[in-house]
This record gives sequence, C-alpha cells and structure tokens, in this order.
Amino acid sequence: MQEVRDILQRAIQELKTEGLEPDILLVGPGFLKHSAEFLSQCGLKIYRIEELGYDAVVADSKYLGQIKRASRRISVEPLLEENKMWEEIKRLEV
Repeated sequence: MQEVRDILQRAIQELKTEGLEPDILLVGPGFLKHSAEFLSQCGLKIYRIEELGYDAVVADSKYLGQIKRASRRISVEPLLEENKMWEEIKRLEV
C-alpha cells in the first residue's frame, strides 16, 4: 500500500526534522500484514507488538518514554476503512 509507505516516511521525516533519530518501528500484526513488503527497506529495527493491532510506532529509542515527541503513532485501519467504503460505493454504481 503506497499510502501506508507515505505515512510512515512522513512520520520518520517529522522526527528527523525535530532533531531526533528514529531507529525503531513497533508494529502490530494488522499493520505488518498490510506493509510487510516495504518494511524491510525502511532502515529501522522492527519489533512486532501484538497489542498494537493495526497501529505502528516510529521512535527514537534513546528518548522513547522520556519525551512525548520522541515517537509517532500511525495506523493503517483508517485507510482500510476508507478503501472498503470506496469499494462499496463502486459496487453500488450501475
């Protein structure tokens, strides 16, 4: 999914802009399912966390838990819902 890749890259860039060095990605199984093909190319250490579900957290591990802005949480679930809605609309069109 190109949209998920774009969101992830944007979160990484936001952290870098703030002077942080994102180096880890915590991913839920739902997020992993929809982004596995490009995660190996993101350059971050990836950890699967069951409790995250369809979400992922990009973080600078040196500051994670110390300062709130050291991470960004992103979710694939809204994109899936939006795609599902558009598919239903297309199906209704005659």
